[in-house]
Order: sequence, then C-alpha cells, then structure tokens
Amino acid sequence: LVGDEPEPPYSRMAIPYLLIGKVGEEGTHLRHGASHFALQRIEIRHARCVSIDVAQRSVTLSDGSVQLFDRLLIATGSTPAQPPIPGITLPGVHTCWTLADARAIMDRAKPGARVLQMGAGFIGCIIMEALATRGVTLSVVEMGDRMVPRMMGPTAGGMIRDWCEKKGVQVFTGARVEAIEPAGTGLRVRLSTGAVLDADLVISATGVKPNIGFLAGSGVTCLQGVLTDEHLQTSVPGIYAAGDCAEAFDKVYQKTIVSAIQPNAADQARAAALNMVGQCAELRGVTQINVLDTLGLISTSFGEWQGVAGGEHVELTDRAAGRHLSLQFEGDVMVGCNSIGWTEHVGVMRGLVEGRVPLGEWKDRLLADPTRLMDAYLATAQAQSQRALVAAR
Repeated sequence: LVGDEPEPPYSRMAIPYLLIGKVGEEGTHLRHGASHFALQRIEIRHARCVSIDVAQRSVTLSDGSVQLFDRLLIATGSTPAQPPIPGITLPGVHTCWTLADARAIMDRAKPGARVLQMGAGFIGCIIMEALATRGVTLSVVEMGDRMVPRMMGPTAGGMIRDWCEKKGVQVFTGARVEAIEPAGTGLRVRLSTGAVLDADLVISATGVKPNIGFLAGSGVTCLQGVLTDEHLQTSVPGIYAAGDCAEAFDKVYQKTIVSAIQPNAADQARAAALNMVGQCAELRGVTQINVLDTLGLISTSFGEWQGVAGGEHVELTDRAAGRHLSLQFEGDVMVGCNSIGWTEHVGVMRGLVEGRVPLGEWKDRLLADPTRLMDAYLATAQAQSQRALVAAR
C-alpha cells in the first residue's frame, strides 16, 4: 500500500469533523492500532508513484525503489485544482485536503478570525460549515452565478445562498478572486467585482482533478480519469482503478463517468478487489448522488438533475418554508432531481432515479403534483420488484 503522505491511512471525509472538534487526529485514521496493517500482512510505503512500466509490471517510487506487481490497483484519488491567481502560494493560503492542511487551518481559524473561502461547490460547502462552527468571520467567493452550481439549479442554488447569508456568511456569487496580497500580518484579497477584503486565512476550495499525471506514456488509457470497464479493469489487463481517479463505466447510462464521491470509492474498490483476487464482480452503475447539509439546510441532487434534451420537468418552490423540488423526466422515467428541505423523500428519489423505473401514468401525475413521490414509488418501483420476484419463482 503506497501513499505519499507521512500519516497513517486516514479518511479525508473526516477532516471537517476534525476542524469542528468532533474527533481528534486519531479519529480520522481508517484503522486504530499501530500493528493493524502489519497483522494483515499489508506493507505501508510512504512514497509517491513516479511511473508505471506496463511491460515489466513494475512501479517506480519517489524514493527510487521499484516495486513489482502481478496485479495493480490505481487509487490515487484527486488533487485540489489551484487557480492561477497571483499570491495563491502565500503563507496563509491553504487547500483543505490533507491532515497537514487541517493543522494549518486550525492554527489560523480562531474565533473571530477573518476567513475568505474561494469556491462554494459541494466540498466547499462542507468546509464552510466546519469553518462557521469555529466561530470565524466568513466570506465565500463563488465564480458561478449560484452556490453549488454543479449540483443545484438556479432556484436551489440561490436558496442556499440566501440561507447562508441569514446565518451570517458573506457570499459573493458571479465573482472571482483576482489577486491575494500580503497586508501586515494578514492578507488582502481583490475580487473581480472591485471589492477588497482583508483576511487572516484564505481557503482554496475550487474543485479537484483526478491525480493521473504519473500515468502519461504508460500505456494505461486515460480520458478525464483512468478509463475502466465494468470490472474496474483498465486498458491493461491486471491493472485496475477505483475512486476519484477512475473513469468508470456506468451500465445504467451506458457511458463512462468520473464521480468523485465516497460511495463510489467504496463500491468501485470492492468490485476491483474481488476481480483482482479472481472473483467476477461488476459495477452496475456509477452513483451520481449528493446529499448536502449546509449550515442545517438539507439539499439533494440525483442523476441528470439539470435535465436532458427533449425531456420534461416540474418545479415546486416554497421559499418561506425553505422547500424546493425539481424533477426531470426522459419519457416516463425520472432521470434526475434537486430538492431542498424534502428530507422525507431522499430514499424514494434515489430509488426512482437510479432504478430508471418506468412510471407510466405516474409521470403525468408527478408533473401535476411532484409531492406524490412516495405514491409513485409504491405504485411502480415496488410493483416492479414484486413482479420480478414472482417471475423468478
């Protein structure tokens, strides 16, 4: 097991809990016990993969050593995408991706500290909530015209912004950071809108990109990520990929997708591992779901939430109650949805979208009243399952 950080294997998803004090550093570790991996006959190597030689079946590491393999799993994840902004490398400007980042952030993000965050996407909103919990004075700058633009439509993204501002977060949408400059013991941030903000800490949360640069010239095919089939095998037999770096084949939508979320990492890793030890396993679908808690406001995004060409859609919005529902259809199949405040229907929405359930007459009923999701699910998805069970008997 090769990783380029000096820490024991840990979960990046636990870093926000570390920032708000719910866990200590040890609580982020994947296994608790110094001898765990050794007892499982797993050798931990703290190094970076420099290159792969497909013909020799070997990996060259940053410490100069060469590791031979029979089968190889590429699970190198993502790297924060750093925008080309003057001053982006100044002290006090950090990503929030590693335990080292978390230590630096906690050192500066004291109660009352002025914190500016670049990016209000899915990861950015999780970081934002952790920062707000630390009692900082927080400003968020998002290039898109709304918050969470890759997950939410204009109405939903605007509602999230309004919610955050009511909670005391200053939000700039349709804006970008043009420069970061030293200013005494802190920083001065210049925006494209002309605004100038002083900060003690700047967080860069402007997205991630698959960490696949070391594969250039290796013969392993990469598109946006490492291209895999439904067994998570790459273009080279015996070499597999999983997680944020993998562009996996989705049998539901019949295309390859990079979906950098934890449920995919787990599903893909399991399928890859089974195939690597000789058990045939297929990845049926690449999960395209996000469930986000933004300062107490629950929002969801499933599938083709932005809709498809020639499709139909329906929206229902109650701003006063903080509730919004948007359903997208292709024929009589619900292919995507957005919601805010509809927590009772999260499982139903996922089941209808991921199951690509033919709704029949229920499509028109949902267009007339989108709140009848549970009725539609019981009448279609469960009935479909029961018919399949009877046929199997």
